[in-house]
Amino acid sequence: MPRISESTIRRLSHYYRVLEEVEAEGKRLISSRRLAEREGITSAQVRKDLSTFGSFGRRGLGYQVAHLRAEIRAILGLDRRWRVALVGAGNIGAALLAYRGFARQGFDIVAVFDRDPNRIGTRIGDLVVRDVASLSDAAAESRFDMGVITTPLRAAQEVADALVAAGVRGILNFAPRKLFVPAHVALRTVDMTVEFESLSFALSQARGSRRGRARA
Repeated sequence: MPRISESTIRRLSHYYRVLEEVEAEGKRLISSRRLAEREGITSAQVRKDLSTFGSFGRRGLGYQVAHLRAEIRAILGLDRRWRVALVGAGNIGAALLAYRGFARQGFDIVAVFDRDPNRIGTRIGDLVVRDVASLSDAAAESRFDMGVITTPLRAAQEVADALVAAGVRGILNFAPRKLFVPAHVALRTVDMTVEFESLSFALSQARGSRRGRARA
C-alpha cells in the first residue's frame, strides 16, 4: 500500500464520526455525496479516500453504513484495545483522564506518572499517580502502546525519550514545543497555543480588511 497522507487519515476519522451519527439515526445506507456534504468536501474526494483501502460500496446504491463503519474502524486500528500511559498529572492531564470518550474508542489510559512529590501517590479517578522515575519498570510489567505528554515544555523531550526507551511506539504530545523521536515512533503534537495564535491572525486579518474597506 502506498504511503497514506495524514489528511486522508483525518478525513477517515471524520467519516467514522458521520457514520456513527447516521447509524444512530437508523439509516442503513449512505451515499458518497451525503458523506461529502457532512464534511464540506466533494463526493469524488470521499470515493478517492475510500478506494485507497478497497471497494466498499456499490455504484448507484452507496455504502452500507454498518459495514463501512466496521471497515474504517479496522483501518484506523480501533478494532483492538490500546494501552496508554499519561505523563503529567496537572490540569490538562487530569482533564484527559476524566474524559470517558477515549475508552469508548479503545484507548485505555492504564497508568499516570508525574515527578511532583505533591502529586505522586494521589488518586485521579481509578489511577494512582506514580513517580515518572518508575516508568521503565512499569512498562516492563505492563506494556504501553502509546504515551501522552502533558508536562511543562522544559520536561517534554526528556519524557519523550523515557517513553521511547520504555518501548512506546506512539506519542501524543500536548507540551508546546517540538519533540524529536526515532523514525519508528509515531508522534502527534496538539499545540493549543498555536491554534489560538492562528485564530488571532485570522480575526486580525478580517478586522484589517474591514478597516481597509471602511477607509476606501
